[in-house]
Amino acid sequence: MHPRWLRTKLPTGKNYNEIKSILREKGLHTVCEEAMCPNVGNCFEQRSATFLILGDICTRRCGYCAVKKGSPFGTDEDEPRRVAEAVKLMVLKYVVITSVTRDDLSDGGALIYAKTITCIREHSKNCRVEVLIPDLWSFSCAKTVINARPDIVNHNIETVPSLYSQVRPLANYKLSLQLLKNAREIDSSLITKSGVMLGLGESWDEIINVMKDLRDAGCNMLTIGQYLSPGRNALPIRRYYTPEEFDMLRRAGENIGFNHIESGPLVRSSYHAKMQSEDIFVIK
Repeated sequence: MHPRWLRTKLPTGKNYNEIKSILREKGLHTVCEEAMCPNVGNCFEQRSATFLILGDICTRRCGYCAVKKGSPFGTDEDEPRRVAEAVKLMVLKYVVITSVTRDDLSDGGALIYAKTITCIREHSKNCRVEVLIPDLWSFSCAKTVINARPDIVNHNIETVPSLYSQVRPLANYKLSLQLLKNAREIDSSLITKSGVMLGLGESWDEIINVMKDLRDAGCNMLTIGQYLSPGRNALPIRRYYTPEEFDMLRRAGENIGFNHIESGPLVRSSYHAKMQSEDIFVIK
């Protein structure tokens, strides 16, 4: 059983139902639902959602994730338009766009990301756009996304280097750091963000070292949350961190130099993303 600080209410409410209706009408996915995020009810009720583009089947088999795994086929070229229409219907002022990882595509889906950003700008001129991108192995793929002018580029480091072979077996810690560095090299004014989940067997010193590595890569913002196993076939939870420990990590990150840190048991990459961004845009 989870500790008391991880318990959440069942999702319900007028806005929650309306958001789900819009998503179904447009044939769209959210990572909130596909990854079984514990905050889905809270976020939908606040008219916030993280759109999952490039389908709902991931080519990776990461042991912590609830998103479906398999062999997707092709891309939906009309998806960017439908996402933009949904953003307008939902009257969003801030939107997060993420995706499954598509190793089957030569550009990793970068062009669909760029088209989605462009369509949102056309439909909702005052809406800020954050992209939470997977591994885009080439500099040119990252440039395709960044040239579409998102407001924030997020790429989750997820865990400490010693656990990568278990947690992200097809990913590479140094390449993930390099992706964040590349983003700043392409556009030095860009705000970059990353996220870490705890409870998979990492040590305290390892967490601090990851935070330092991210700052050295030019990362401005960081989210830190508790890993929650999505099912019996997923990686087990090795430890529950207390709210007090998350607060200690927040203070440590501030001392390291992050402009904004969101740290807590239920924090996820996109949780309160709009509020997180408001602080950093004021600083900028």
